[in-house]
Amino acid sequence: MSGASGAEAPAPPAAPSQARIAARAVGRSVAASARSLGAHAATVGHAVARFAAPVTGVVSTTGWLVLAAAAVSLVIAWAFGWIEFAFLGFTLLAAVLVSIGFVFGRMHYRVGIELQPARVVAGERALGRLLVTNAGTSASTPSRLELPVGAGLAEFVVPSLPPEGEHEELFAVPTNRRAVIVAGPAVSVRGDQLGLLRRTVRWTDPVELFVHPVTARLRPSAAGLVRDLEGEVTKTITNNDISFHALRAYEPGDALRNVHWRTSARTGQLMVRQYEETRRSQLILVQPTDRDQYASDDEFELAVSVLASLGVQVIRDATRLAVVTESLALRTATPTALLDDTSRIEPTRRAFPSVRDFVREATKRLPPPSVVITVAGSLLPVADLRTVETVFGPDTEIIAFRAELGAASRITRIAGSTVVTVGDLSELPRLVRRVRP
Repeated sequence: MSGASGAEAPAPPAAPSQARIAARAVGRSVAASARSLGAHAATVGHAVARFAAPVTGVVSTTGWLVLAAAAVSLVIAWAFGWIEFAFLGFTLLAAVLVSIGFVFGRMHYRVGIELQPARVVAGERALGRLLVTNAGTSASTPSRLELPVGAGLAEFVVPSLPPEGEHEELFAVPTNRRAVIVAGPAVSVRGDQLGLLRRTVRWTDPVELFVHPVTARLRPSAAGLVRDLEGEVTKTITNNDISFHALRAYEPGDALRNVHWRTSARTGQLMVRQYEETRRSQLILVQPTDRDQYASDDEFELAVSVLASLGVQVIRDATRLAVVTESLALRTATPTALLDDTSRIEPTRRAFPSVRDFVREATKRLPPPSVVITVAGSLLPVADLRTVETVFGPDTEIIAFRAELGAASRITRIAGSTVVTVGDLSELPRLVRRVRP
């Protein structure tokens, strides 16, 4: 009876029955089989889709809608016995069948696209030329060519051409704003008038037209904007340069050409020369492209024009230059290369938390600059522009150009920074002449 007063020990868990184990095994087997069948079905489906692509690819979106409407109409007619829906379904199917005849046929063309000129300044006129030649041995049938030009689409009707016959079309390219306009590819289209079926053949590659920003002509050397630091002595000590500094004791690894033999003979110890490092000017142009920092699209274009004007003149002065924006680094080998890349600059959305973070990230792999020029919009506070000073050392001059469309152009000096407000591009040469780093 004494054991009755204590708690009973819990019974051990019952071992799973053989039926439950078998059910789990069957379930796992079924799941694995289902996955295998699904993967096989997907593979077969992709193969069928690739095989049928030449046919299904001809059917346009309108064609698929017509086929779906025909199927729904026939199902309703069969389910409810409504003859009207049967008539509608067969009519839609007949329209698709009739359109099949319009996609047959083969064309043998040579198509060329020319843009004259290939580079223009925003506002200048540019023309395009489309030349179609029948490369076949028999006369071609009339066809239609589509040519995307920028955001638009030009359509041309090519008449019947004899062998080696040519057809020329001229078109104007809108160049009122800075951009890279892509013309092409030229595509021939065969299909019915309702647009149910559409077969296209691509004949050319895209051709680019560079619409450069409007720039201002600056004086050579930008009238002191870039300090000529070539040969300027710094406080950095190096083993290879032209400005002699001192002698020191030889250390393993030093070049023998730097040994000063006369002093070594007098002291009885090898002595080598040390030099003060000299450097050449390095200029960095940076432009934050956050859309929220510009009051309007025209103000953004003014900033790009300022950037391009400064960059082109620095390249002409043979000064080492790097140009970066929040979305790309621009080529600076020639003025044309720089202008081509400025045509690609687009506004961005919060690519970096601050201007300082952008400048630090964009310039960390570049040589130490002597001058850093920031080109920004009017909505960026001057205090944010001044934070760029903390990225570089005291030997680096910081200049900020603020594009403020319609404002009075002026130069303001705040502590160690120079802030240039540009209200109109025509004022830029005068402002640059007054800037003295």
